[in-house]
Amino acid sequence: MKYDIVIIGGGAAGFFSAVNIAEKNTDLKICILEKSTKVLAKVKISGGGRCNFTHACYIPKDLSKFYPRGEKELLGPFHTFASGDTVEWFESRGVDFYTTDDGSIFPKSDDSQTIIDVFLNLAKKYEIDIYTGQEVVEITAGEIWKTRTKNKMFTSNKLVITTGSSKNIWEQLSNLGHDIIAPVPSLFTFKIKDKRIDGLMGVVVENATVSLKYSKLPEQSGPLLITHWGMSGPAVLKMSSFGAREMFDKSYQNTAIINWLPEHSLDSVSDAIADLREDSPKKQVLKHNPFSLPTRLWKSLISYSEISEKLNWADLNKKQILKLSTELTQGEFAVNGRTKFKEEFVTAGGVKLKEIDFKRFESKLHKNLFIAGEALDIDAVTGGFNFQNAWTGGWIISEAIAK
Repeated sequence: MKYDIVIIGGGAAGFFSAVNIAEKNTDLKICILEKSTKVLAKVKISGGGRCNFTHACYIPKDLSKFYPRGEKELLGPFHTFASGDTVEWFESRGVDFYTTDDGSIFPKSDDSQTIIDVFLNLAKKYEIDIYTGQEVVEITAGEIWKTRTKNKMFTSNKLVITTGSSKNIWEQLSNLGHDIIAPVPSLFTFKIKDKRIDGLMGVVVENATVSLKYSKLPEQSGPLLITHWGMSGPAVLKMSSFGAREMFDKSYQNTAIINWLPEHSLDSVSDAIADLREDSPKKQVLKHNPFSLPTRLWKSLISYSEISEKLNWADLNKKQILKLSTELTQGEFAVNGRTKFKEEFVTAGGVKLKEIDFKRFESKLHKNLFIAGEALDIDAVTGGFNFQNAWTGGWIISEAIAK
């Protein structure tokens, strides 16, 4: 079957590439090949089914910093197509949206099907052929690209790879000479078994900082969620993203240092407690929570600091003050493994970035071979950033082909 453009991968980057290529080149014959029986499956489940399709970080340099792998390479592309362009693109195609306090952007419908329908309608409009159940078994380079699936042969002038973390396609690209960085999990939560958080499932601290004791990685801040298996929430997920390879190398064994009060240091908390001993001497420590922590967590940290529930602030000795101050700002929790983050799964790994011309998202090894999305060794923290990588890559590929 002969096409001008064959796109392998029916996800976000694949569809965004396809419809933008088609809009700029209405005479091109384009098809999308998808291994599974459904296209845009990851879009469907993203954001709990609501689809956090980008983030309200509109400055390219700032936006690029959300990518542990790809920060330098994406800076130029983001000057061409970034979050603001994405919002405008979807809005001009009928998608109303809203922005949450943390900058995440969702369709106003709170339904990922809104985003999916945009792509399916445009694919139909531009007569883009969509083939599902097409597992690629061989890719042959040449003046004409040959893509063979288990039951069909496709030829094309240009080939676009947008298959995400597909080991099969990475093997095909390796056969074509590309160096593949071995994938490891990113965006995972921490397995922690500790009596301080035992029974606190569902407790959320709106702003906390997380660092790793045996690492030089910078600390990460944001909401932190206590779960039945340990800790999750944006602060932990960001740390897992930046520490993906390091954590993998250490078999996910480390010590998380938690500051439940990131606006405070150990010394400032100690000073605040000293003030409480003078200003509120007869108030019970348990009932008088000056730091606005969730009640269950406050009670647990007090107990762990060997402070009786009946003690007043004036009753605390120096050892108890130091222990509580330490727990509030420098609590150490042993991390013994990871867990998957909901239905979403992101990997750190893929095609080596030095082998890609990021002005075109084109292979430096093979002309007319384009690669975008998570097939590249690019990944981001949670919050719509991985989708933004897909949109940016797809847009620039469409521009390169148009020229």
